[in-house]
Amino acid sequence: MVQVITLGCRINSYESEVLKEKLASFDNVVIVNTCAVTGEAERQCRQTIRKLRKSNPEARIIVTGCAAQIAPAKFASMPEVDLVLGNREKTEIEKYAAGPITEKSIVGDIFSYDDYDKYLITGFEGRQRAFVQIQQGCDHRCTYCIVPYARGGNRSVKEEDIMTQIRELLNQGFGEICLTGVDACSYSPSFSGLVKHILERFPELPSLQFGSLDPAAVDDEFIALVGQYPNLHPHFHLSVQSGDNLILKRMKRRHSREDVIRLCHEIRRLRPEATFGADFICGFPTESDENFLNTVRLVDEAGISKLHVFPYSERPGTPAALMPQIPVDIRRERARILREHGEDNND
Repeated sequence: MVQVITLGCRINSYESEVLKEKLASFDNVVIVNTCAVTGEAERQCRQTIRKLRKSNPEARIIVTGCAAQIAPAKFASMPEVDLVLGNREKTEIEKYAAGPITEKSIVGDIFSYDDYDKYLITGFEGRQRAFVQIQQGCDHRCTYCIVPYARGGNRSVKEEDIMTQIRELLNQGFGEICLTGVDACSYSPSFSGLVKHILERFPELPSLQFGSLDPAAVDDEFIALVGQYPNLHPHFHLSVQSGDNLILKRMKRRHSREDVIRLCHEIRRLRPEATFGADFICGFPTESDENFLNTVRLVDEAGISKLHVFPYSERPGTPAALMPQIPVDIRRERARILREHGEDNND
């Protein structure tokens, strides 16, 4: 039996399905697909590994994913771990799941990897919705984010490979397809063009959905598609992070609060039933009370109803970790206030 433990994002969920199918014929293997988005996420990965070893004393435990890519030595030093694989190496995990282990850590330079795993998955266990990966990596450098160093540069899946994957999932009976990627809106040559081609190719697709959308990269062509195709699901999750322009600048985000408000209003004009979710970070370095209140105000001004709120967590290796920090109790209190504000808006 193969056990795959998924920590983190939708991309990891997709890749874990790939790992399960690749290792279907293997036995007594545990894969931990890790997350590195915060220092706390990495700590939880190590905690999970220790628990897994206690319950699987004879299994081969392979640690991979973003935390393994960022900090391979930390995981290789754990006695509970048999093998550490980087994000590049896990695309060939079947090579490492059996046989002798000659190196405990095999983690290459992710920035030298310019390809993607072309494996075709046949379903998603226990899910009604299937994720389809359309790109990998990120070329942007938000000051709080370590992900580009775990995932490498932007690499887009060939359009025909995406179409083949969607056709396979439709044949398996999935009616909800969610396009996902580390920075999905940076799909090359055109995210909007890809969405249009999918909708044209599969008019029978009941619902096309998206992971997180970058407000700076959602163009007029995409907005027009929202009004044109009723099977384009009218819920949009935006990577907003802050509602204050100074904090957005210090985060090195590429949008303004006005861009977010304008985008929500434009989509809602074409699809009045449209709803919006967003990610927010509270207590980012240097954030004042007024900066935070601008985030609270943005939720109302843009009409955002589903909030994913996180107190800022320092990530070693990022520029934001070197900035003047807000006390942790204030970060948590602001996160609580923003969550409660979002819940009040849903009453």
